[in-house]
Amino acid sequence: MYDHNQFEIPDSFVALFLSPGQTRPAASREAIAQRYDLCEDLAHHLGDYARGQWQDLGVTEHDVLQRCHEGLCGPDSVVGAKEAVWIVRRLAELQGWPWEPTWLSI
Repeated sequence: MYDHNQFEIPDSFVALFLSPGQTRPAASREAIAQRYDLCEDLAHHLGDYARGQWQDLGVTEHDVLQRCHEGLCGPDSVVGAKEAVWIVRRLAELQGWPWEPTWLSI
């Protein structure tokens, strides 16, 4: 049966579910799709916050992305460390900001 709700999940996101040397994700397509939907939504929702921080506080894009990453890695976060990196990278892409995570240790 054809799934009308199928959408393309970027390879960069599917890669979060690959173990080194593996070609098949460690989760089902449905599980990956649910996580992707959450992470993509978070990246879009963080857009207004990021622009506000950048404009109102006069901090650099780099600083805003770092702060967002720190927030996503907090103890109450609903995303994992790899997902947090993906969200911040996607946020940078959506904002048209450079992605230079020299502060990132993953």
